[in-house]
Amino acid sequence: MGSQTIQALLDDAVARGAAPGLTAAVARADGTDSYFAAGVRGAADPTPMSPDDTFWIASCTKAITSAAALQLVERGVLELDAPVGERLPNLAAPQVLEGFGPDGAPRLRPARTPLTLRRLLTHTSGLAYDFFHADLARYYAHVGGSLMESAPGAPVLAFDPGAGWQYGIGIDAVGWLVEQASGQGLDAYVAEHITGPLGMSDTAFVATPQLEARAAGMHHHAPDGAFIPAPHLPSSPIYYGGGGLRSTAPDYLKFLRAVLAGDGAGVLGPRTLAWLREADSAIPAGDLSTAMAPISLDFRPMPGTPKTWTLGFLRNEADVPGMRRAGSLAWGGLANCYYWADPASGVAGMLCGQFLPFADPGMLAAFEAFERAVYAE
Repeated sequence: MGSQTIQALLDDAVARGAAPGLTAAVARADGTDSYFAAGVRGAADPTPMSPDDTFWIASCTKAITSAAALQLVERGVLELDAPVGERLPNLAAPQVLEGFGPDGAPRLRPARTPLTLRRLLTHTSGLAYDFFHADLARYYAHVGGSLMESAPGAPVLAFDPGAGWQYGIGIDAVGWLVEQASGQGLDAYVAEHITGPLGMSDTAFVATPQLEARAAGMHHHAPDGAFIPAPHLPSSPIYYGGGGLRSTAPDYLKFLRAVLAGDGAGVLGPRTLAWLREADSAIPAGDLSTAMAPISLDFRPMPGTPKTWTLGFLRNEADVPGMRRAGSLAWGGLANCYYWADPASGVAGMLCGQFLPFADPGMLAAFEAFERAVYAE
């Protein structure tokens, strides 16, 4: 009955226009997994959606990149609290945006505290996304170019490292750090140490022709709400760590199962697991305010529930009635992919769409209904 309910919910969500097509995957405490699909691959592709169709999972990449860095910390190769500028010179002397002068020119000053791996992993580095930070968006509009063009050479911070929480490109910098410390490209390191050992054969930074043949189409909304086919956002190796992976819901579930497993599925060591699961500080986390509505709307996950950040995930500090337990781990990806993993219940799930803007109300409603159906089984 549970699987029939979930399938019906997904079919209904597609019928109501939540997405052209959806896939979902569920890991249950008894060790069984279930996979689902509804709708079609895209507004211009009537191929029925299949559970193993591939998606740009965007920021769902971040937890995997974080796990890669934590493996290196556990092995003694990296340190959580050492200044990363010792390894990455472009991050040795970042500037903080203090505001704007009467003429509209931005005011910058040197950061008072160093960037560290811990601060990058917890989004307390000040390396914010401009589409979630109005002042940074104003800064890049003033200087010309964009965050993604400018940040590798001259990062501008929203605040001093450690002074607050703001979601951003810190995990891209973690990817650069993994490459510097391991001597491998991030794609090669992740394949050797995470996705390969976990059997995630449908997960890659550079999509093969076989993965592209199963790709769900990207979309954006027309003014009347209709879905318009759109090109996938370009992916640069510089920014692989924060959002470069393509994957499937069943494949990503293998990673979530490793996070749930007591032995990390033989891939995530005990210290890495603890860092991924446990809150790193009491700084509230997770709520995002848009500065560019075509890219993302406001995001308020689990409203009213206290939330923190681990070294890899958003974590809720109280039970969500009818849904995940306290200590659950979650996040999502820009093209409307969402997941959670609940260590207390041994349950995890993922729902994948493929369109902008992020935090679409219809998709968020479908994700909540999906999660509630899993816990109601």
